[in-house]
Amino acid sequence: MSDDAQSANELEAEEYVEQRHFFEGLQAGLADNRPMQEILKSVRDEILVTTKLPMAIDFMAAELRHSGQFHPAMKRLSHYFTGFQAFIIESSEDDRGRFDFQTGLEILKYEVKLRAEHATPQSLFLYQFETICRHRLKYDAGFTAMASDPMYDDHWRRFLEVNRRRIGLIDIADMIYVRSEHYITQQIRRGGKLPGADFPPLFGEREGRIALANRKRDPLLLFSALQRQLGYPKVPSKKKIDEELFLLPQMMRRMERLEARIKLLEEENRGGIDLSKFYEKESRPPTFGDFDD
Repeated sequence: MSDDAQSANELEAEEYVEQRHFFEGLQAGLADNRPMQEILKSVRDEILVTTKLPMAIDFMAAELRHSGQFHPAMKRLSHYFTGFQAFIIESSEDDRGRFDFQTGLEILKYEVKLRAEHATPQSLFLYQFETICRHRLKYDAGFTAMASDPMYDDHWRRFLEVNRRRIGLIDIADMIYVRSEHYITQQIRRGGKLPGADFPPLFGEREGRIALANRKRDPLLLFSALQRQLGYPKVPSKKKIDEELFLLPQMMRRMERLEARIKLLEEENRGGIDLSKFYEKESRPPTFGDFDD
């Protein structure tokens, strides 16, 4: 994808501000054990109508009624939600994993705050990468999702694609160091070979020095040092919560998914699923064309 096409998908700061309010609203509603459809309707009424988020919420609400999940709608709205946002929600909706939905919302809440404050590719990469490391998410799927982000240019996407296959085989600090300006400085001083024009430095002098000082150490220590020294954002950790308080909303979400699937099975047994009722003129789901303006 060209840089022009990527830039066309970047959103205005007000969209990210409203997304943050949306994720906060979901968190608050779930903490009160309210039904998800009711939460969506309540939060939608608070969102600025000058943004595209209300249409996205309508689309997500329709998907939630059909499948009981959010991430399929977020993937289809790839020109509004980033691949990484969809990846985080998909990971949190995986019943087989230990990554819960509330933690996913907390991560996205701070990520859109970073974007609203004009994030750099370096700060965004380190935030997303630490998220994957700290919460033990899938590196391959995570890097693939990151590579589709409009924040990254062709050099960054190539960097993500190459290292997607190398995570676990190379030291994370080395991965950052060899693509930093500090590495080039060291190579010039030693008279070593310099990388070609196809491999420009992606990190600065200070990032490279910190990475070099953290070789062969726990990656979380590297992230912590970058945050202390350079002010990079910290990734929220999974909060310790009362297991009994957590089980009830989790069971409610699973029941919503089961109810949606049972309804579809019942309609299919009665002679097929009538799709026309989902596309009434008065309350049709938004189409992708609604987001093109």
